[in-house]
Amino acid sequence: MAVRDIIFLFLGGLGIFLFGIKFLGDGLQKVAGDKLREILDKFTSNPLMGVLAGIIVTILLQTSTGTTVLAIGLVNAGFMTLRQSIGVIMGANIGTTVTAFIIGLDISEYSLPIIAVGTFLIFFFKNKKINNYGQVFFGFGALFYGLELMGEGMYPLRELEAFADLTVSMSSNPILGVLIGTIFTVTVQSSSAAIGLLQQLFSQGTMELAAALPVLFGDNIGTTITAVLASLGASIAAKRAAMTHVIFNVVGTILVLIVIQPYISMISSIQNSLGLNPEMTIAFAHGIFNISNVLIQLPFIGVLALIVTKLVPGKEQIIEYKAQHLDPNLINQSSSIALGQAKKETLRMAELSSQGLEEAVSYVKNSQKRHAELTYQFEEAINNLDRKITDYLTRISTNSLSAPDSRLHSVLMDTVRDIERVGDHMENIVELKDYQIANKVKLSESAMEDLDQMFQLTLATLKQAVESLENDDEVAARAAILKEEEIDKMERKLRKKHIMRLNEGLCDGSAGIVFVDMISNLERIGDHSVNIAEAVLEE
Repeated sequence: MAVRDIIFLFLGGLGIFLFGIKFLGDGLQKVAGDKLREILDKFTSNPLMGVLAGIIVTILLQTSTGTTVLAIGLVNAGFMTLRQSIGVIMGANIGTTVTAFIIGLDISEYSLPIIAVGTFLIFFFKNKKINNYGQVFFGFGALFYGLELMGEGMYPLRELEAFADLTVSMSSNPILGVLIGTIFTVTVQSSSAAIGLLQQLFSQGTMELAAALPVLFGDNIGTTITAVLASLGASIAAKRAAMTHVIFNVVGTILVLIVIQPYISMISSIQNSLGLNPEMTIAFAHGIFNISNVLIQLPFIGVLALIVTKLVPGKEQIIEYKAQHLDPNLINQSSSIALGQAKKETLRMAELSSQGLEEAVSYVKNSQKRHAELTYQFEEAINNLDRKITDYLTRISTNSLSAPDSRLHSVLMDTVRDIERVGDHMENIVELKDYQIANKVKLSESAMEDLDQMFQLTLATLKQAVESLENDDEVAARAAILKEEEIDKMERKLRKKHIMRLNEGLCDGSAGIVFVDMISNLERIGDHSVNIAEAVLEE
């Protein structure tokens, strides 16, 4: 086989395998429904439950990195402590071994028919649920087909003396094997692909068990790099979670290297006694390693949390997603008190919208990703409170309400809806900034100054409208309405200035799209702010 054919088969197979893994994970996630975050939220009351939740979610996502990212989001949201997230990350390491067991089934000869079934379900049915199952089948088949191509590409390696010498070196020097496994996994950004390739090499007799296992441990370290890269420029919680992943896998590898010879003997004995095929042998070695690592390190979660807190110092901004004032018992006891609590929660939701808008403004000014992340987290928190408060108010409405309570109930329902829309608009602003960065669109200094002026006026209007609701202040409400009129005038003025810049060649059409859409979103935030103020005046 020509060198070109070997390279093409390997790279093509790797590409199809990675696509299969991604497609399979996306399909499983759709089949499971949007419940993954809820699983992590509800079942992480203690580290052991966190491990179980991590296993389940990783099996559904088919990526331990995806589970880690979900856990990071929940830590940022205040739903989960760092200690609980460590349990989830440990569980993710066990969950990711399922892919190796799937590969160990060795059904490559059926990969094309499985792909055909998936294609049929995707293209010949209009039912979304059937399409999702089709995606699972297609991804499953692509995974095995990619593996088969990779195996064909790697098969000639067994005849290369240099490769044979390398495997001998890895058998006598396990650290070299760990290093090779780490480098390869970092390169392809997928431990599943690296372990799948290792299973192929071992099944072809290209590599002995003593050489394969150190590479397997290196694959486990390499997979943590994805989370590390994802955490660069991110929040402190993200950095700490990524560091936890690294420490957990490095410590596990060090421990197993200390007893490497007995471990090799044990895996070899299991292979012989159970009559495992080579692929399944690697899967068992992977599973035993990760389960043992979790059992050993689980009692030391507190120590691990302390270490990463020291290694990554700083105070993390926690956004409380959970409602703090909505006591369901008050609904039947006193509608007035319950409405008072709903008002407190609505004001907290409004405060989150102000903070989120400030983060969006900061992102537009300095392009730092952490501001975009925080904006999205604030928006998600607002959406969560929108559902909780609306449900709470709906339950209150089943009671007999006095005229003042009825008016307050109506004001709160309208206000919650307006605040939720503010969250949508601040998210739109971040997406416009993302577009600007991705397309290398440059806004002129004059445009940035105009935007900043409108940002500040819009933010002041929103805060004053919220203040009017908090204190039932008609003066503040009227002041907010006057400010909103200024926003409308400013938007018209800035549109004209933009056309002048365009005519003078100071900015291009793409910059104009970003600029005009941003001031349009700010004007809409002003409209929703004035809705809040007008509701206060009507009350």
